Amino acid sequence: MTDETPGTKGAEDDTEKEGVAGFMARAKEQAQAAGEKMGESGAFEPLEHVAESFAANTMSEGRLFDMADALSDYRLNEVDVTDTTCGYCAVGCRFDIYSKDGEVLGVRPNPEKAPINGISTCVKGKFGYKYADSEDRLTQPLVKEDGEFREASWEEALDRVADGLKEIQDEYGRNGLSLVSSSKTTNEANYLMQKFARQVLRTNNIDNCNRLCHSPTVAGLSQTVGFGAGSVGTDALENTDCYLITGSNTTEAHPVLATRIKQNVKDDDADMFVFDPRKIQMAQFATQYTRIKPGYDTVWINGLIRHVIENDLHDEEFIEERTVGFEEVKEGVEKFTPEYVEEKAGVPPEELKRAAETIAEADSCTFCWTLGLTEHSHGTENIVSMANLALVTGHVGTEKSGLAPFRGQNNVQGGGGDMGPIPGNFPGYQKVTNDDAREKFEEAYGVDHLPDDEGYTITEQFLAADRGEIRGMFIQGENVVYSEPNVSHAGEILDDLEFLAVQDIFLTDSAKHADVVLPANAPVETNGTFTSSTRHVQLVKRAIDPPGNAKPDWIITQELAERFGYEWGFRNPSEIMDEINDLTPIYGGITHERLETEGSIPWPCWDEDHPGTPHLYTEEFNTDDGKAHMFPTDVSGPVEADMEDEAFPLAMTTGRVLYQYHTGTMTNREPGIRSYTDELFVEINPDTAAELGVSDGQEVEITSRKGSITALAQVTERTGGDVVFVPMHYFGRGDVANELTDEEHLDPQAHVPEYKVTDVRVAPTGEGERTEAQKAAAEGDD
Repeated sequence: MTDETPGTKGAEDDTEKEGVAGFMARAKEQAQAAGEKMGESGAFEPLEHVAESFAANTMSEGRLFDMADALSDYRLNEVDVTDTTCGYCAVGCRFDIYSKDGEVLGVRPNPEKAPINGISTCVKGKFGYKYADSEDRLTQPLVKEDGEFREASWEEALDRVADGLKEIQDEYGRNGLSLVSSSKTTNEANYLMQKFARQVLRTNNIDNCNRLCHSPTVAGLSQTVGFGAGSVGTDALENTDCYLITGSNTTEAHPVLATRIKQNVKDDDADMFVFDPRKIQMAQFATQYTRIKPGYDTVWINGLIRHVIENDLHDEEFIEERTVGFEEVKEGVEKFTPEYVEEKAGVPPEELKRAAETIAEADSCTFCWTLGLTEHSHGTENIVSMANLALVTGHVGTEKSGLAPFRGQNNVQGGGGDMGPIPGNFPGYQKVTNDDAREKFEEAYGVDHLPDDEGYTITEQFLAADRGEIRGMFIQGENVVYSEPNVSHAGEILDDLEFLAVQDIFLTDSAKHADVVLPANAPVETNGTFTSSTRHVQLVKRAIDPPGNAKPDWIITQELAERFGYEWGFRNPSEIMDEINDLTPIYGGITHERLETEGSIPWPCWDEDHPGTPHLYTEEFNTDDGKAHMFPTDVSGPVEADMEDEAFPLAMTTGRVLYQYHTGTMTNREPGIRSYTDELFVEINPDTAAELGVSDGQEVEITSRKGSITALAQVTERTGGDVVFVPMHYFGRGDVANELTDEEHLDPQAHVPEYKVTDVRVAPTGEGERTEAQKAAAEGDD
């Protein structure tokens, strides 16, 4: 790999630097050298291998960083050490942060305080903190006058937010407003956001980024096994006998988990089956990698179920004693023959057979997925299908078997789901439509008649605003103009609102549309709790002070509620958690005091004598009858599959890369991380590239029915011939994958957009004139 490789940029030889900078530089040098040696294996693939190997070698020597260099300018007793939980993905890594004078100097895991990650961290957890002291951090509230921002006091800014929300509510009613909460902030802050929406504004129009990623997981698992969360703890992920991984680029999205899985495969001969449109790095460690057509997951999963049943490999005792709905599923999978599965999903019969038989005959199996399985217009069906497979084989409810959705943001499990900032649930997945639940919260909040109808999801909020139904929004910690589908339209919708307030740590592109901007705290400046993918609740502690007059999210929300006449009176996040556990049974025994002593507690934790529940469903499922409920699923391909159009012959799928994080608000401000991925790129199969006349590193135009972007071509065999891959992240040059995606066709249950399959065409930039139809398509004219 050279500095000219797409997705990278040149950097001077600075490997002699000390501390963290030197560590990063030496890691990059080794990665580049390996890339050049490995030649055609792909620009990012060797980087993954060597960066991981480099970190592993360092860890094996007992030192994750060269802390002596990093701290050489200070005496250790002059350095602050804070144990906290990582603010990136939801693995739930804990570590000590070393800081001095408001700057993060380094990170070192303490295995005694890190029950999930031990001595491991990923590159973002190690080095991704430059954003916290970035010069463009928000330090003072901003209000807009005559189209320009000026600084304002907190009093003025909060008064203007309250007045703006009240005016909308008075004129258009409670559903004229909507709120977006943040999966990056704490459980306590998210709890107060939903309380503000329901108690103060009397609306259920509140949602968060969980809607754009794992809402099908919540919907699918809730109706089959009970809880909308993973059923397994770290024991299963480290020690199971078999893995089925799909829609998860685990090494790049969840590197610490990927390391544990690969160690189990290597050291204990666990089987691993990877089904994915791209040949991700995990495929190299797999017992079998199967390339699938994107958007047909129900087909190949039902094909596995059919083979298991047809060959009497299903767990009859488990099915009889612990499930209902088997006969309907058995009948429903009849048509998913090996030939049908190969035709629709591209899975060869022999690979289908091998995977089905190995999974069914294994003593234990863990079923792992992320957004590649959920971000479809039929994502909930995909999850129900996966749950059916796990139940038919009896691989649910043991210490080493179960369902394992990996969450992408640091607190999307807790703040994005458990705390209730979603249209249909109070905290703890208690339904707003349930009379008993609603009466409980009415009594606790001292109000009459909380709304009993489900509110708008986040994408529905934008569609409703486009229709003029929603006139004002309050957005906390989400850069929605890049995370929403068809982002150009999203920006226009924000501009058309009568009032918009944004609460964030930077003046993001979303915040630029706002009337008022409120400066909040970053994760390393925050006290509270996060909840991991495995349902472990853990403390987050302030390692450095926030800049200027920025405030914690929970304090901002509380001070805003005061302007509506509500005196909550919380003095700290611990008191908020006390209210949470009083109203939320699954958090009933979780307190900050216990977490300080015990480190982490997995919910459900019913009372303060309960130890927490690392493995769900060992005795019964969380359903009315205690049994798992299976439902047949049918073929639901991509929305655009029926729109046969020679103008868009390729399918674009999206996903994460190791050195970036979501919309890039944090990672794009880290020079070391940006040195690896500073340009938007598109992976194209060599045969497809040859047909299109595209060479590696060339700028190309990617066009869908919604818009057009440019990116650098990365010619690689990771993708199949009719599929291209574009990262989901925003890299700072103005182009983003969600310019191309569709906001209208949503999953009917979870209302998630179809991010993972978009019809596109690719062409070298500046070559040839487009037809009028192509021009119209590029402009979003369907």
